[in-house]
Amino acid sequence: MSILREKRDHIEIITINRPEARNAIDGPTSTAIGNALEEIENDKDVWVIIITGSGDKAFCAGMDLKAFASGQVGEIASPKYGFAGIAKRKLSKPIIAAVNGAALAGGCEIMLSCDLVVASTTAIFGIPEAKRGLIAGGGGLIRLQKRLPLSIALELALTGDPIDANRAFELGLVNRVVDQSSVLDEAVKLANAIAENSPIAVRNSKKVMYETFGTDEETAWKISDAAFGEIFTSPDAMEGAVAFAEKRKPNWSPI
Repeated sequence: MSILREKRDHIEIITINRPEARNAIDGPTSTAIGNALEEIENDKDVWVIIITGSGDKAFCAGMDLKAFASGQVGEIASPKYGFAGIAKRKLSKPIIAAVNGAALAGGCEIMLSCDLVVASTTAIFGIPEAKRGLIAGGGGLIRLQKRLPLSIALELALTGDPIDANRAFELGLVNRVVDQSSVLDEAVKLANAIAENSPIAVRNSKKVMYETFGTDEETAWKISDAAFGEIFTSPDAMEGAVAFAEKRKPNWSPI
């Protein structure tokens, strides 16, 4: 199977399962990831998503060039959802990249499609496409400049050289760096911390942050006020207050 799926309470883990190809993305793998994310987005019992790679060498080495040469490009990067079924997708639920090794080219772009990143000390990140006469067309040139200082993003794009996990952490590209053996456990720990909270509040917090990023303050307030209005009248708003008063764990509504 090109991907593996595992549910842990309100968390679902997707593992790219092509270690023999450094978890490079071919057509079937892209389709499988895309289909899994579609199902998860509509599954009210899943509140947080984790994506990782199998083995200890690579999170994802990007596009499988053999698959590309065989004519699978339309599957590898679908018009609707982009590279690996994720690059152009807008997920309402938080998604965490558990980067267990190299995340290069399209692998880096999968990571950039996620909201949070837990990285192994062995992880490296980069978009080396310019070295091959290409550009990072799976969102790398769009998203790196939003996650890094522009000069650093330009350096990565123009030189094609990677950075290691510690440098990525210093720059704010990743949230946590841990030993390779602990990457998935740490990602699950982070996911559990999110899943403790109201899923509708988490979903709207993510929505407001992304939609107000780079906007003027007047527009941002309109977006924030609309989200607050939805939350304020939700069952979870009352449940959170009652649970606090009763000193118990809240019983959140599914999303």
